[in-house]
Amino acid sequence: MAEKKAAAKPATSKQPGKQAAPPRDPQTLTLDGKQDEALPQTKARAATKASINAVMVVNAFQGNIMGKDVDIGELVTTMQTTFKEVNDGDLSTMEAMLVGQATALQTMFTSLAMKAANQEYLKNYQSFMVLALKAQAQSRATISALVDLKYPKQTATFVKQANIANGPQQVNNGAALSHAGNIQSEPNKLLEADHGQRMDFGAQGKTGRVNQAVATVEAVHRA
Repeated sequence: MAEKKAAAKPATSKQPGKQAAPPRDPQTLTLDGKQDEALPQTKARAATKASINAVMVVNAFQGNIMGKDVDIGELVTTMQTTFKEVNDGDLSTMEAMLVGQATALQTMFTSLAMKAANQEYLKNYQSFMVLALKAQAQSRATISALVDLKYPKQTATFVKQANIANGPQQVNNGAALSHAGNIQSEPNKLLEADHGQRMDFGAQGKTGRVNQAVATVEAVHRA
């Protein structure tokens, strides 16, 4: 007779009285609260964080890109990593973003321009051309921002000139030019004595027969 062998039962890791935890919802954001902090206070602090604000906007618009099951917690972590890179001076992520945006806008311009060329009516042609030129202008502006980020413009620094004399005296050119109108010329100073007193030209001469034009005359009474 053939011996019957008992079928081995697969080992299970389940322990009696314990249930598996339900899967975490990727659209649920876990907030880190402080000790003895109420939930409304934790939400208030989270509402002002730049990373969470940015992720909320990204998550609202990316539904047709990656779907509705994107992990927003991972989005927050990625955003915080980008913030740290920029703070440390690493702008490679920003440069890549601008290159991507400029290329995407150029693609939009090409597509809209081709649609405009295929329009039969002038109104439709103008509508597509306006949108195409707007996309082209935005692409050019993005490229300009990328160039400024990659090669920042040098800011000129102007230093005010100052003449330093021997000793503690200093002559400032800017002050001398600004008060140039108040400087009194040397010839005018020579015509006056100290303390504003005029020069004495002597006593007044007496009237004589030689100079009859300046003689004192009496008043003339007329009708």
